[in-house]
Amino acid sequence: MSLTTCNVHFSQQSNNIVYLSSPLLKHLKLSGKKSVHLKLGKEVITAEIKQLNRPGNHLYLSTGIRQSIKVPKSGNVYVLNNGDNEVQLGPLVGILSDNGVRSESNPFGGRTNFIKQIIRTGEHKAYLFGFTPHDINWQQETVNGYFLDTQGSWYRKIVPLPDVVYNRLPNRKTETSASINALRERFVRRKIPFFNWSFFNKADVYKLLDKDPEALVHLPDSASGPTMEQIKEMLEKHHFLYFKPTAGSLGIGIYRLTYHPKRGYFARYRKGRQNVLLRFSNFNSMMRMLQTKHGHNLSQYVVQQGIRLVEIDGCPLDFRFHMHKNGKNEWVPAGIGAKKAGRGSVTTHVKNGGSLMTPEQALEKTFGDQSSIVLEKAKKTAIKLAEAIERNYPHRLGELGLDIGIDKDGEIWMFEANAKPGRSIFKHPALRSEGRASISYIFEHCMYLSRFQGQGGNS
Repeated sequence: MSLTTCNVHFSQQSNNIVYLSSPLLKHLKLSGKKSVHLKLGKEVITAEIKQLNRPGNHLYLSTGIRQSIKVPKSGNVYVLNNGDNEVQLGPLVGILSDNGVRSESNPFGGRTNFIKQIIRTGEHKAYLFGFTPHDINWQQETVNGYFLDTQGSWYRKIVPLPDVVYNRLPNRKTETSASINALRERFVRRKIPFFNWSFFNKADVYKLLDKDPEALVHLPDSASGPTMEQIKEMLEKHHFLYFKPTAGSLGIGIYRLTYHPKRGYFARYRKGRQNVLLRFSNFNSMMRMLQTKHGHNLSQYVVQQGIRLVEIDGCPLDFRFHMHKNGKNEWVPAGIGAKKAGRGSVTTHVKNGGSLMTPEQALEKTFGDQSSIVLEKAKKTAIKLAEAIERNYPHRLGELGLDIGIDKDGEIWMFEANAKPGRSIFKHPALRSEGRASISYIFEHCMYLSRFQGQGGNS
C-alpha cells in the first residue's frame, strides 16, 4: 500500500484513460501496468493508464471517468494504492447534520460555521462535504452534498456514498426517529464507518460502566429511576445529592438536595434567572414538592452522590474535557475548560451565572504548586474513562465531552459523558487554539477510519 497527495486535473477528453505523471506512477507502484481500478467513495471504474513525462504528482481525468465515479472537483487530494491494482482518491468524507430552517448560505443552521471549519481543515487533502438525511439517494447510492468553493460559498455536487460519516445531527428527537435508525443501519451494512452514533442519556453512561472496575472508581454513587427510599438512603449516607433529568442538558431541571441532621432538608434549583433555595422540615415534604413539579414518576431522573469539589471564592469548580480520537485511533484531551459556578447556583453552566477559566488558572488557585500534577492526573483519568466508555459502547465513538470534578483531596470524578459535546469552552480566548486542534482531530480521525492514514508512504 502506498499513500501520497496528487494534483487532480480535469481534461476535456471523452476517452477512458487516466494520465499519471512519471513520479506519481512510480510512487503508486503502477509502472508497467496497463489499466487500473480507480475508486472514489463506493464507486469504481476500470480505466487504461498512460504515463505523462512531467515532474510532480499529477493525475488527469477525462470527462467520462470523472462523471462515472463522480469526482467533485480538481485540485490536491490524497491518492492511495490499495493493492489489487486499485487506486483510490479521497477520502470522501460526509458530515451529517440537519436544520429545520435552511437557506443557501446557511444549510445547517447554527452548525453551518462549524461544518465549514472542518471542511476547510481538509482542503487540498480530501473531499469533505456536509449533507442532511434528505440528500441521500439510497437507490443510486449517491449523496447530493454541500461543498465549499474558494470564496467560502456553498455549492452542490452529487457524489458516491462517502468513505466515512461524522454524525452531527442536532437533536435527540431527530436521532431517535425510525428513519434515522434505518439510515445509520444502512451505512453500517455497507461497511461505511459512522461515528458519534447518537446522544447519550445520563443513565446510559452509568449502565455502560456498571461492571467496569477501572471506570467505577471515578463514578459517584448513583441510581436511575430511584425510589423515594433510595433517595432517602443516599441522602443520609452522602448528605448531599444531585437530582437530574436523564435526557437533560445545559443544567436545566437539576436540583441539589442537602440533608443536615439538625437543620432539615434543603433543595436548591434554578427558576428563570434566579437561584432558589427551599428548606423542608422533613424528607416527605421535600419529595412532595419534587413530585408536584415533575409528577410521581421518577423513572426519568437520575440521583447522584454530591462530591465536595474544589472551590474558588466559595464557588465549586468542574471541568469539561473535550476528548477526541486522533489519527492513530487514540483518545486525547483536545481542550479543557474549567467552569466556576455562579454564587448560589446548582451547576457551573455559564448561562446560570458560571464563568469559564483555563484549567491552569483554576488549579493554581486551588492546588498551588501541585496544580500541574493534579492536571496531569486528570488528563490520564479522562483518557482512561473515554477508553472505558468506548469499550462498553456497542457503536463507534470519535468524540466525547466528559464533565469531570476534582475533590479537595485531588481525586477525580466523572459526572457526565456527552457523545455530541457542545463547543462553548472554545469561545474562551485562551482556548481558541484548542478549538482549532479539536477540528483537526475530527479530520485526522476521518482519515484514519477511511484507511487513508497510517498506511505508510509520504503524505
